[in-house]
Amino acid sequence: MTEHKKSKAAMRIALCPLIAAGLALVLILVGLAASGEAAEAFDGYTLFASIEATSVSLMDMDGVIVHTWDTEYRPGLKVSLLENGLLLHTGSIANSTFVSSQSPLQNQQSSGNRRGSSGGNQREVNPGGSGGVIQLIDWDGNVVWEYVCSSDTYLQHHSAEVLPNGNVLIVAWEYKSEQEALDAGRDPSLLENGELWPDSILEIKPTGDTSGEIVWEWHAWDHLVQDQDASKENYGDVSAHPKLIDLNYTLQASADWTHINSADYNAELDQILLSVHNFGEIWIIDHSTTTEEAAGHSGGNSGCGGDLLYRWGNPQAYGAGDAGDQILFGQHDAEWIADGLPGEGNILIFNNGLGRAGDRYSSVDEITPPLNSDGSYDRTFDPDILCWRYTADNPTDFFAQNISSAQRLENGDTLICSGPNGYFFEVTQDGDTVWDYSAQGSYFNIQRYEPDYSGFTGIELSD
Repeated sequence: MTEHKKSKAAMRIALCPLIAAGLALVLILVGLAASGEAAEAFDGYTLFASIEATSVSLMDMDGVIVHTWDTEYRPGLKVSLLENGLLLHTGSIANSTFVSSQSPLQNQQSSGNRRGSSGGNQREVNPGGSGGVIQLIDWDGNVVWEYVCSSDTYLQHHSAEVLPNGNVLIVAWEYKSEQEALDAGRDPSLLENGELWPDSILEIKPTGDTSGEIVWEWHAWDHLVQDQDASKENYGDVSAHPKLIDLNYTLQASADWTHINSADYNAELDQILLSVHNFGEIWIIDHSTTTEEAAGHSGGNSGCGGDLLYRWGNPQAYGAGDAGDQILFGQHDAEWIADGLPGEGNILIFNNGLGRAGDRYSSVDEITPPLNSDGSYDRTFDPDILCWRYTADNPTDFFAQNISSAQRLENGDTLICSGPNGYFFEVTQDGDTVWDYSAQGSYFNIQRYEPDYSGFTGIELSD
């Protein structure tokens, strides 16, 4: 396990094995270290789900599992506990359209099952983060709502969030053929397997136990600019259009072009924050639009429809900088810090550091977005909005190449999930570790809930 900064008072307590259901994978909880006095850490219950297992667990501060949900699917990938006590669970299912050819060593981020061999040392796999099913599950393990977003056109992946109106916001790949990509001005050399999967954001209104209606949608495909093919309508100077997405920019040439891995909703602003892995950026878009406005360049509170309200992390993605200006590297879990928490209104990002120049290390970055009173943003790229960063004392001791998450807690501490290592820890604003925990497996995200969280109402939590 990667070593992290811990206090001298750290100790480890062996825990009993936890047997994962469904796929019969064993999740062995291998230890807990509570650093310093117990009161230094933020008290609560931590929710987590191994990518390799079908169970979701809730544990107390002593590492005791107080509740487990056994599900039908491995995560795909986000799990969270709602205020009404239901578990929001995404599930990974096989999809014959959205597959990628990888060698076994390349498939370090895939949560799906193998889909046969493509010859030699290659195989077809569900790409990293693939899902397809969104569920709401009660405390007794009953699925009270299930929606399938898996077809030859769309596939849900990575993220899902329940909105204040009860609808569910998801990220989904959208299939585009080689001809569609070329017609839009995609550089042929950047087409893998003759196809492209731009991302879309869908808002689903539950209409029955196993049904839902798409009531709002946003598509990256509607907001393109490119300087490859002058015969196309979207041809233009990329640097002159920072609100648009360069169709031919990517940090890695693959069908999974943008690879959005998180979507967070801000009800006060009616905006959506996206972590765009393959651009090394975060984007903010306007949710106050109609679907028609979201497909265009006007309308909504912003007046610019579905164009990007703000972007940060890698100005070379829109011709405003070079590789030396890039700050985000393969990042995950971009979230607004909620009102009432230290840093409220800021954005917290798990900056994986994949592709960072020099030594490989991860950081948790907090930025203060340049938000104006009317909900617009100053667009000049400013690296100085980075207001807090956590790294290990020796930075290379903390590196998570993929997945992972960070959560700001009520006491000002930050709960961090080093996903591929199965290592969870809580740090103060000064970077001191006051609690940590180790588990076997890989984890996309974890979340801690205070003991009086409304989702626990009427529930007796015990080992």
